Amino acid sequence: MKKIIVSPSLLSADFNHLADDIEMINSSDADWFHLDIMDGVFVPNISFGLPIVKSVKKLAQKPLDVHLMIVQPERYIEAFAKAGADVLTVHYEACTHLHRTVQEIKAHGMKAGVSVNPHTSVKLLEDILPEIDLVLIMSVNPGFGGQSFIKNSLKKITELRNIANVVNPEVIIEVDGGVDTQNHREIIKAGANALVAGSAVFGAENPAEAISKLKTI
Repeated sequence: MKKIIVSPSLLSADFNHLADDIEMINSSDADWFHLDIMDGVFVPNISFGLPIVKSVKKLAQKPLDVHLMIVQPERYIEAFAKAGADVLTVHYEACTHLHRTVQEIKAHGMKAGVSVNPHTSVKLLEDILPEIDLVLIMSVNPGFGGQSFIKNSLKKITELRNIANVVNPEVIIEVDGGVDTQNHREIIKAGANALVAGSAVFGAENPAEAISKLKTI
């Protein structure tokens, strides 16, 4: 059976009770912790930075899936490695020298991911696909939680999976934005095998149950 990775987004967690939410994820069926790093430049919002990643790492019993929505992400690769990132994803749109950035991420012992915004064609990833571990398809315009899933993303997921099957069948296709228990099956059917969910988890009456539902095909 196809293994589905669920990575709850801490952007939607209750920061007054962050330790409780981390413990909930630890004891749930979730696979990773998703941390969105926003700089207010690449995206129109500011989230959190290295101190929060370090704090989460102390309590987390599962890998940290860190998504850099920042300009010049190459400046912070070593810092996020030291902070505890296990997967580090940068944006195609933010990297002038993407191959070099990917190689540096791997040199610091992390899995390397590349993300694309809704307007960016997945065809542009064909050359870098053999070098990376993960592609993160943004199914909303990045910067804010709680947005609705962009339907055209399903076509992009399928297109990417078809390309990946030729050049890197093992690559993880992760989807972030508007993912919930109503649409997760069609996202998986399109070719994704990792789901980021914020509001759908932390806004649920039973977050752990919502995580389990997201893993069902």
